[in-house]
Amino acid sequence: MAGKPTGEQRTGLLNGFAAYGMWGLVPLFWPLLKPAGAAEILAHRMVWSLAFVGVALLVLRRWAWAGELLRQPRRLALITVAAALITVNWGVYIWAVNAGHVVEASLGYFINPLVTIAMGVLLLKERLRPAQWTAVGVCLAAVLVLTIGYGRPPWVSLCLAFSFATYGLVKKKVNLGGLESLTAETAVQFLPALAYLLWLSGQGESTFGTEGAGHAALLAATGVVTALPLVCFGAAAIRVPLSTLGLLQYLAPVFQFLLGVFYFHEAMPPERWAGFALVWLALILLTWDALRTARRGARALRAEVESAVPAPPGVGVAVDDVVEAAVDDVVEAASQDVRR
Repeated sequence: MAGKPTGEQRTGLLNGFAAYGMWGLVPLFWPLLKPAGAAEILAHRMVWSLAFVGVALLVLRRWAWAGELLRQPRRLALITVAAALITVNWGVYIWAVNAGHVVEASLGYFINPLVTIAMGVLLLKERLRPAQWTAVGVCLAAVLVLTIGYGRPPWVSLCLAFSFATYGLVKKKVNLGGLESLTAETAVQFLPALAYLLWLSGQGESTFGTEGAGHAALLAATGVVTALPLVCFGAAAIRVPLSTLGLLQYLAPVFQFLLGVFYFHEAMPPERWAGFALVWLALILLTWDALRTARRGARALRAEVESAVPAPPGVGVAVDDVVEAAVDDVVEAASQDVRR
């Protein structure tokens, strides 16, 4: 990211804060959709999300990828799997918020990076550094403490974390942009969702046409609530380092946790505080290790570049620019550990 103008970086940061802020404050939105149940809200979210991103792609004239995707059955299959996983994630999250489990839902997104790392070891045979092993171990201890505190495993948290971590792994294989990927996934979801809404209406149980225009407008707004943060995230991702985005990602579960405790007044007995404290400790370890590794790699690369490219008089600044660009690349690559 070297050489980015200050204005560009400021715009990226504002978009990053906007994206993660909206994701963090979304628990305030789902209760507004009552008396619609979680399944009806989920179906509307799928239908209206496709409408929103479809219009966005028409305006941007970004349809070339669709034809290419349709000619690749393996990527289509992966898109279908991703759509199924995000359906589970969205559905559980909406139900959790409207059923009074906002704090437990926030925990799912706190432990998601740790679950992703554990899945990398189990499924991709990745090797972890000692600090990463320690973070995963602390997270397991946290789940045990929270299981004791809740009197059951934190199923909502685990379901959200594992579904989103698996979704992330599948998305890496698909390799589509954010808006394009959401379009493809909601296209897969669209017909089943629409069929469910039509069935619900035929049973006389739909709230879309029976609770007034305001309620119908809120249900339609689920498409905006889904897609707008993704647009802001995309604008941030091209303007600020991934290390910055990796740290910003924790804003969303922090906001959700604070809403659960102070706005929805969910119970937080001492054992739950202890469990969350262990999770936060694990995330601190993970973040510290990722940033330390990035700095070490950056220093090594700087030394290698400086020794390989001696700077003649008058071109020192140019060499510094090359080094800074290379260092930023290393920092961004290593900081993916934070984002995961």
